[in-house]
Amino acid sequence: MKPLLGRNTVPFLASMLGFLGVALGAFGAHSLRESISPKMLSVWNTATLYLFVHVFASYVAHWRGSKRIGALFLFGTLLFSGSLYMMVLTGFKVLGMITPLGGVVYLLSWASLAYVFYTEKE
Repeated sequence: MKPLLGRNTVPFLASMLGFLGVALGAFGAHSLRESISPKMLSVWNTATLYLFVHVFASYVAHWRGSKRIGALFLFGTLLFSGSLYMMVLTGFKVLGMITPLGGVVYLLSWASLAYVFYTEKE
């Protein structure tokens, strides 16, 4: 049986999320701008920014040999950005309650990555 996190799983998923981030950013800039409020467009842009920042963080974690931390960054992205995107698209504001969970996962991911760098032997 193949392990859940194979050698290229995290970079593959991060690449796909990066692709999706470009598409969603363009969709927000060109298609949503006229149909949603400026506040919701700002929420959309925040989701896109956090998606990109944490896609690259997942690459860094993976290349430092921390596949699980890379996967944790990606999970945080699904929770954080995913909930914001869905909230904007559906208007269902309760989805915003998921967003802080993604933020907590991001914090755990960053703290874990910092620990890896701190404990690494030079």
